[in-house]
Amino acid sequence: MSAPENPDVRLTALVRGTVQGVGYRYFALSQARALGLRGYARNRRDGAVEVVAEGARQRLEKLLVALRRGPSAAKVTAVVASWSPAEPSSFSAFTIRR
Repeated sequence: MSAPENPDVRLTALVRGTVQGVGYRYFALSQARALGLRGYARNRRDGAVEVVAEGARQRLEKLLVALRRGPSAAKVTAVVASWSPAEPSSFSAFTIRR
């Protein structure tokens, strides 16, 4: 049996700017769920939002475009993205972590 052609990957994105208190995590949740991705969004103490998502690379690329835009109340100044292999059974859905 051969490996799947398009194995899932993990996107870790650190979003900076005015991204806390403006509905950014809920925006990320909505976008990720619409794309069928798994993972989470959470506020960080340094004022950034961390988004970790797993799924097909093509869908993650679409999420990354949305994260760079953000909701209307946000002002995204930077998104630092990194890619790694997905970790099987890490997430069953996309959630917001506190």
